[in-house]
Amino acid sequence: MTRTRGNAQGSSSAEIDPEAGRERTAERLLTSSANKFYDPDVDIDWGAPLVEGKHFVLEERSSLYGTDLWQRLTPEQRIELGKHEMASIATNGIWFEVILMQLLLKEVHDGDPTTNHAQYALTEIADECRHSTMFARMSNAFGCPYYGPVEWRRRFAKLLPIIGYGPALYGSILIAEEILDRLQREQMNSPDIQPLVRMVNRIHVLEEARHVTFAREEVVRRIEGMGKAELAYQRWMVAYTAWHICRSLIHPYVYASVGIRPRDGYRAALANPHWRATLLFAGEKIMPFLDRVGLVGAPGMRLWRRAGLLPEK
Repeated sequence: MTRTRGNAQGSSSAEIDPEAGRERTAERLLTSSANKFYDPDVDIDWGAPLVEGKHFVLEERSSLYGTDLWQRLTPEQRIELGKHEMASIATNGIWFEVILMQLLLKEVHDGDPTTNHAQYALTEIADECRHSTMFARMSNAFGCPYYGPVEWRRRFAKLLPIIGYGPALYGSILIAEEILDRLQREQMNSPDIQPLVRMVNRIHVLEEARHVTFAREEVVRRIEGMGKAELAYQRWMVAYTAWHICRSLIHPYVYASVGIRPRDGYRAALANPHWRATLLFAGEKIMPFLDRVGLVGAPGMRLWRRAGLLPEK
């Protein structure tokens, strides 16, 4: 159930602040966060058993769906693969959110913490702490190992809070948030999906909607008036990050859970037109926005296509 609290106090200086629009948005999001949120420790029945025969992802969204490897799997193995794919997405989601929290903390550290903008950034960090714990508990409930990103991507990610700034910083946040949101919205109301997965998805979708609003407005503000050379870097940065995010969703080791050699499974997934269609589906909301504001373009086009968020030529 959602919690209800009194209204958050807004900033009286919003009307005279040069960035009044930013402050008003943050004030509205602070009020929404205070009035409607979930506590996964209370709102999810972690002791409930998994439902036999229910899926963890929709079959057509499995990375191997439609491939020769998929055809060789029994119905039980297909469910098992989906369980491990969901655990991979969830534990990579923790990785995404930890990076996001570092980026937001950098924003608070470098700015004025008394503004609504900084206070909402801290509120979002609190949300992401709960989400990360929720994803970890869900993976544990499945009995799956920790997947997360492959090691070399984990090392790369340590650079992102240093080299990521400007519209690409928030654009990268949006890629991680909105591709997961797109898939979760599709699954959270499906009766074929495990109730635990549906509830986790529902909580994440509700609270991420505020995060998306916050990040989208920041992208628009930060790209305005940007010069060509700087815009080129921002385009490359967000596309490069998107490629890492999309390639990290399914860890190669998930395929071992159903007796498929990880390298074979991962290669089959990358070549699978059904999986590429899923990635295009996941990007259907965010990509038009990024294109409209100017973040999709050279020199990042090849990376967008390799990520699967734009169709191949």
